[in-house]
Amino acid sequence: MGEKSETVPATSFGADGSMRLNFLTGTLPTEKLNGFERMLWFACRGNVYLRYTEIAETFEEPTTGDPIRKSVFCVFFQGDKLKQKVSKICEGFRCNIYTIPKTVEERTRMSQELAQRVGDIHVVLEKTEDHRKRLLVNTSKDVRSLAVKVLKTKAIYHTLNMFNMDVTQKCLIAECWAPVRDLEKVNQAITEGTSKSNSEVPSVLNRLTTNETIPTFNRTNKFTKAFQSIVDAYGIGRYQEVNPAIFTIITFPFIFAIMFGDCAHGVVMSCFALWMVIKEKKFLKNKGSNEIWNMIFGGRYIILLMGLFSIYTGFIYNDFFSKSVNLFGSSWRVTKYYPDASHHGNSTDLANTTLVGNSTAFENITDLSNTTLVGNNTTFENITDLSNTTGHGSDHPYYINGHLYIDLHHVPAFTHLQSYNRTGTVYPIGVDPIWMIASNKITFINSYKMKMSIAVGIIQMLFGLILSFLNHCYFRSWKSIFCEFIPEMIFILSIFGYMLLLIVLKWLTVFNITSCAPSILVGFINMFLFSYPAEIPDCNPQFVLFNDLATMKMVQTILVGAAGICIPWLLIVKPVVIGIQRCFSNKNGAAPLNEDDNAALHGNGHHPAGVEAQMSQTDEEDVGTEEHGMGEVIVHQCIHTIEYCLGCVSNTASYLRLWALSLAHAQLSEVLWNMVLKTGLTMNSGFTGAAMLSITFAPFACLTVAVLLMMEGLSAFLHALRLHWVEFNSKFFYGDGVKFLPFTFKEATAARLTADSD
Repeated sequence: MGEKSETVPATSFGADGSMRLNFLTGTLPTEKLNGFERMLWFACRGNVYLRYTEIAETFEEPTTGDPIRKSVFCVFFQGDKLKQKVSKICEGFRCNIYTIPKTVEERTRMSQELAQRVGDIHVVLEKTEDHRKRLLVNTSKDVRSLAVKVLKTKAIYHTLNMFNMDVTQKCLIAECWAPVRDLEKVNQAITEGTSKSNSEVPSVLNRLTTNETIPTFNRTNKFTKAFQSIVDAYGIGRYQEVNPAIFTIITFPFIFAIMFGDCAHGVVMSCFALWMVIKEKKFLKNKGSNEIWNMIFGGRYIILLMGLFSIYTGFIYNDFFSKSVNLFGSSWRVTKYYPDASHHGNSTDLANTTLVGNSTAFENITDLSNTTLVGNNTTFENITDLSNTTGHGSDHPYYINGHLYIDLHHVPAFTHLQSYNRTGTVYPIGVDPIWMIASNKITFINSYKMKMSIAVGIIQMLFGLILSFLNHCYFRSWKSIFCEFIPEMIFILSIFGYMLLLIVLKWLTVFNITSCAPSILVGFINMFLFSYPAEIPDCNPQFVLFNDLATMKMVQTILVGAAGICIPWLLIVKPVVIGIQRCFSNKNGAAPLNEDDNAALHGNGHHPAGVEAQMSQTDEEDVGTEEHGMGEVIVHQCIHTIEYCLGCVSNTASYLRLWALSLAHAQLSEVLWNMVLKTGLTMNSGFTGAAMLSITFAPFACLTVAVLLMMEGLSAFLHALRLHWVEFNSKFFYGDGVKFLPFTFKEATAARLTADSD
């Protein structure tokens, strides 16, 4: 141990010749020892003697809790003046000074007493530690319930702090929002609380009148909660505005299913969702902290409906893992005849000839144009061209592509589906399975899905406009109906409603010559360019809704003109009306009271004033008070007009994503089948084929789940979400309301308990 000796101070002797020395003992941090020693030297001029040694045990700083090393010291000095100086220096260095007896006996006795006290303290510490351990073990059994009680108590006091004291300082006043349907329950709860607290003063519940913005409360259950969350993620609706979540329950999974249509994939998705629904009590009880799983589990009912709707659309598309199923029998058939008489298999071209023969079969003939047929029981296969062909059979007919004909003057034109012929019936529901092996499958399916996507989009946007009309009627916003809803409806019906009508009529019309089927796109271009043919040709590439070309020109001209008139109607009328109202208000020197405000003030009487203020909120924004100049009103209306007119075009085109994703999903499913599973299915040998099928099924199943169900499903979900947020909600839903946040213990304790469980 380190020691340091100072110069021995001068000694003094008493009357009896004895030397009188004083000493001071204490401890201080080792790092301060050098400074302490120098201070003693300079202050006492070397007339002290210092001895010190470092303590082996490490101590803990009381304020910071950091470990610290200390040293014990003993200072010898003579006289009272040096004693005062040494004491002040020790006090300045914050030394711990200890009183040491002067005699050996007293020091020995003191050491024994201290050792005994230290032993007693150790015993007390051990017993305290043991008691604390037992107490914590018993408390840990109920720590969660105790934490809930603490959090609930804290939430209650936090809410009580928001109460106001009345003028008498004897009661508290709370102003809050409550659902009208639950006011009776709230009153009962207050009465019950008053009785349980033995209060002599009863609590009073009054319904107030306020002009504040009323929060929106949408009552949900475990089924509708997820759909309401989809809408709330876009925005909170205004008070008593039409809630899109009601319609989203049907439209969202249906829009998803249009892009995801496959019966087999829908069954897998539905089974997974049904498993979560059946096990929901177990999962809710053991809810973990995995955010991805919690999000999927929270949307279990959405996934269930998406799977069920996908089964339906897959049935319409006739898609089962990209394969079609012939449930009702195809409306197309292939029939081949092999007569026992003459057989000609190498003739492919008999155009411009006269054919005579009885009971003759020609299999490879493709062209019979300008041909005269004379004979009986003659059979032809694979005919694609019968233009200008005549034939006269007697009692025995001709068999052409599997159909019976007596007079070839009445043979209809054949389509490019070679050797596949209509039986005269229509497939009962969905797509005929024969199209899945047709050479023009992509052309047909693309045309069908593209038109269907446009039709679904136009119908949903029209439905959104109808909902905006219901909003205007409920809030008695008559100016918005005349200045916005009517021109918006006329505009979209004149253009896109007419397009929807053309699509439906084209579906219902049978065209004998496929190449003469009309192009709706070309027809629309000609409609806006006012370009029409002089007369209707036999093979008309332009769609004619009416048999009379003049009538069609008149109707389309009226529609284009109506759409053109709606643009200035939207742009000008509403600012003009607002300007007239403002001039009238300034002339009378009073605030503008339009018909909407008057209806709100003199309503049916069943709405509170706050509700009436909310009902007239839309028109109050349009009236243009002193805070909003006419310039701002005009700019706002210009933006609305441009956004709506261009939005109708862009939103309609946006619905083509239904066609694109549906096509991509079907093609990916077909690629997986043909390149993976088909390898095992086409093996002829028994054991080898079974082994190969087992090997190929595993990657097929994994890729189907990972790519088609998860990735494609997520992509279709996001696109359906966008179509509802932008294309549908924008037609009627403002989404700038305030959400009703009631006081609940669940919200107050959920975050803390979740953090503790993590």
